[in-house]
Amino acid sequence: MTGEPDGPEDGARGERIAKWLARAGVASRRDAERMIAEGRVRLDNRVVETPATFVQPGALVTVDGALVADAQRTRLFRYHKPDGLITTHRDPQGRPTVFEKLPPGLPRVVSVGRLDFSSEGLLLLTNDGALARRLELPANGWIRRYRVRVHGMVQERDLAALARGVTVEGVRYGPIEAGLDSRKGANAWLTIALQEGKNREVRRVMQHLGLHVTRLIRTAYGPFQLGSLPRGAVEEVNPKVLREQLGAGAAPAPPRPVRVAAQHSADGRRRPR
Repeated sequence: MTGEPDGPEDGARGERIAKWLARAGVASRRDAERMIAEGRVRLDNRVVETPATFVQPGALVTVDGALVADAQRTRLFRYHKPDGLITTHRDPQGRPTVFEKLPPGLPRVVSVGRLDFSSEGLLLLTNDGALARRLELPANGWIRRYRVRVHGMVQERDLAALARGVTVEGVRYGPIEAGLDSRKGANAWLTIALQEGKNREVRRVMQHLGLHVTRLIRTAYGPFQLGSLPRGAVEEVNPKVLREQLGAGAAPAPPRPVRVAAQHSADGRRRPR
């Protein structure tokens, strides 16, 4: 596989096939390179042997024998993921997946990052695998926000200490903003904001504090918010908003603070988002 950047001559020669497949929404650029290495991609009925192969307009590209349509304009969608779905196209254990449950009429999409099986809330989807990979980069500085229900005795000083970062079982997590919203007996709702979004970060950090997560809802990913989007629904991000956030091919800018009216949160309470 190659990780070399596109050369200045790419416009005349066409587009590198891994990038082309990513823009067509087949997979991320890295996964497209893996498909090529496995011999699953054909260009004009010839097996593609290297991701450095160029695709000219009008060429026929197939993946696993299925024709891939020309790359579409980049589109981004907000999806309210229910719990009980795994964020993958295929699951060896046979669990239901996000992509099996999406409403009809969508183009082929990939997710921007993941939400685990028992988590819910905002999941961004795009038909452009290269965009998905870019939006996942921690260097973007985008904040992920969560509403978290925990069982256990919450110590507010422990939550405040997370702002300095924390190491759990040898894994270093960056600064986390965590605040107590409400408490009823041994159950509490927290608001948590972080940048890195490492695998199961919220659950592992809460467990480190002696708290068991019983519900985890992502409410925002950078400037994109869950809002009042119904569970299981998909809504496309306005192309103008997408251009404003991404710029002309540039990396996403840090989100500007947004103040909106109060609304019902995913747990049924009215709160500002």
